[in-house]
Amino acid sequence: MKLLVGLGNPGRQYARQRHNVGFRFVDCLAGKEALAFSSVPRFHAELAEWVCEDWKVLLVKPQTFMNRSGEAVGILARYYDLGTEDIIVVYDDLDLAPGKVRLRRGGGHGGHNGLRSLNQHLPDAGYTRVRLGIGRPPAGRDVTSWVLGNITAEEKAREAKVFEAILEVLPRILAGDLAGASNCIHLKLQET
Repeated sequence: MKLLVGLGNPGRQYARQRHNVGFRFVDCLAGKEALAFSSVPRFHAELAEWVCEDWKVLLVKPQTFMNRSGEAVGILARYYDLGTEDIIVVYDDLDLAPGKVRLRRGGGHGGHNGLRSLNQHLPDAGYTRVRLGIGRPPAGRDVTSWVLGNITAEEKAREAKVFEAILEVLPRILAGDLAGASNCIHLKLQET
């Protein structure tokens, strides 16, 4: 079993914010696979079950708000007796240009409060990260207002292409082939 966690803030008022790209990704996957999320209060999350090839995958949208995401993920990991190698986290990254994707296992939080919370509530930081670039704000614009700002129509179109590229290689990501998945994503995004 794998946990596929999208990071974001719950509530419609946050849905279009750059910070909520993780939620939008798992929502996109759920829509493509005709899955429905259910609220599960004991896990502080909305969950949907998906079967991908040989994997049972639990799609997770923590409802604890970004800065406390680790609480929900930690509870789920302990309940299902999963190691960090069974957790994949999709989130926004300021240090990547919009439309860029980076896959890696492990590492620090890089100032991202959602990752900081995960690192506090999991036994180690060895989970897989799917970093989705949102870029830095234009000169003179505050970082917080940028991250919490709504995506533009252009950003939404770019995001859809990124999601499509990731969805095509999701089985490889689940299997731990991050290098192969990264190459495929890069080639796919070069085509567009």
